[in-house]
Amino acid sequence: MQDNKAQEFADYWHVAELGGLELLKASYQQTQFSKHTHEGYCIGLIDEGAQSFLRTGSQHIAPKGDIILVNADEVHTGSSAVDTGWRYRAIYPTPEMMAEISGGFFKENGAAPWFPQAVVHDEGLAAQLHLLLQPQNALFKQSLYLSTLAYLFSKHGQAKQRLARLPEAQRKIQMIQDILAAEPEKEHQLADLAQLAGLTQWHLLRQFKKYTGLPPHAWLVQCRLRKSLALLKQGQEIALTAQLCGFSDQSHFTRHFKKTLGCTPAQYMLHKS
Repeated sequence: MQDNKAQEFADYWHVAELGGLELLKASYQQTQFSKHTHEGYCIGLIDEGAQSFLRTGSQHIAPKGDIILVNADEVHTGSSAVDTGWRYRAIYPTPEMMAEISGGFFKENGAAPWFPQAVVHDEGLAAQLHLLLQPQNALFKQSLYLSTLAYLFSKHGQAKQRLARLPEAQRKIQMIQDILAAEPEKEHQLADLAQLAGLTQWHLLRQFKKYTGLPPHAWLVQCRLRKSLALLKQGQEIALTAQLCGFSDQSHFTRHFKKTLGCTPAQYMLHKS
C-alpha cells in the first residue's frame, strides 16, 4: 500500500530582502485544515491537483494553475478536491506590507487592499508568482515582488472598507478582536468582553460569529498561534512558547498549530532561514 502521508510536506521560509515575507511550498493529500485565519494575506498558486476551501461563507475549488486569494483575518479552511491531493506555493504578506505597496492604487493612501474573489484564473499573475518563488538576486526579487503585487492590486483588488464606515455592531466586534489580539495569553472572560462592548453575552457571541466567522474562544486560539509564530521566528523554545501564548501545555499547542499550519512547531522551526 502506498503511504499517502509520505507525499505530504510543508516548507516555510522568510525572505529578508522582502521585509521578512513568509513563503510556503507544500503538498497535501489527506490533511484537512479546520477553520482558521492568518494575520497576513494568503496568495497561493496551485501547482498540481486541486484544493477545496471555504472563504466568505462559500465553498470554492481551485484547480491547477488557479490562484487563491484570502484576505487578512478572513476565516477559511482547506482540503483536497481530488484523490491525488494538491500541491501549491504561497506568499503571506502582512497588511502593513500590502498597505505600503498599495499606495497610489486606491483613493485612500495607506489603504490595505481587499480581494473580493476567492479564486482567480490569471496566467500572467501565475507566471510572476511562480518566478517569485525561485532563487534570484535581491534586486531582481524586490522588483518582481513589487510588480507582482501591483499587478494583483490593479486586476483583482479594491480598497478595504474603513472602520469608520462599518456598522456600529461590527465596530464593537472589531474592538473585541483587538483586545484579544493584544493579550492572547490571557484567560479572557466572556462577561468582561461583553461589558466592554456594551452587549449582552449572548448578543456578543452572535455578533462575533457573524462578523468574524468564528466564536470568540476560537478566535483567541488564532491570536495565540499568531503570537507563537513570532516567538518561534525569534528562536524561542517550543515549550516556553506554548506557555507564553496561553496554551495549557505543549501537546495542546502542537495540536492547534498543526490543524492550522499543516505542520508541527518543530517542523516549522526546521525550515526557518
